[in-house]
Amino acid sequence: MKTLLLLVIAAAFSVAPVFAQDTPVDTGVLGADTAQQNIQEISVNRFEDPGFWVSSIPVDRGIVSHRRILGGPADKEPIEAEVAAGIEAVDDYVIGLRANFYRRGETQISLRPIRPIHVPGLVKTLSVWVVGRNMNHHLSLVVEDYFGNVRVLPMGRLNHTGWRLMTVAVPPGLRMQDPHFPMESGLKVRGFLIDSDIDESYGTMYVYFDDMRAVTDLFAEQSRDPDDMVDGW
Repeated sequence: MKTLLLLVIAAAFSVAPVFAQDTPVDTGVLGADTAQQNIQEISVNRFEDPGFWVSSIPVDRGIVSHRRILGGPADKEPIEAEVAAGIEAVDDYVIGLRANFYRRGETQISLRPIRPIHVPGLVKTLSVWVVGRNMNHHLSLVVEDYFGNVRVLPMGRLNHTGWRLMTVAVPPGLRMQDPHFPMESGLKVRGFLIDSDIDESYGTMYVYFDDMRAVTDLFAEQSRDPDDMVDGW
């Protein structure tokens, strides 16, 4: 009887790993916050209006300016939802940023909107097309969550030539909704930071930006019944 029991236990342990290995990981549900999702790519800002942006650098480090310039990345694909809806948005210009350094050293340059840009839904990723000039300056994106917490998200170095799509994943620690507060879900984009590399911070630096987009879950934004009242009064 004891021998039979030991054989049954041994068979159970030998079969268990087989079931674990035969169960594939569904990468489609990784990072899912809700049972139902409506993942879409949306436009955040196309950098068409230079008056909407403010550039700055410490006054003892250099001079910075920005302007609107005709152009854009040839590899940029249209947003599928906009094409399906027949939307033809104006997308002719980019924003160019120019910095003239006084002397070599570490400094921080910013390009920020005159007011934070709201991105609806549960945001998964944020991306922007950037022209680098093969320098080691570091680009970051500044965002603000539902409760005003500000986070700096590193996007990478500008050590490339020409246009490159730079993307950052939104970390799970950022809260983008709370059913106890009747506010819009999502987060706010506060702008971009360029941390200069000490070996590259002399002479003139050029950076160009175009078409910031987000991949976001809009299920919570679109799941309300048409006869349901809007909270917040």
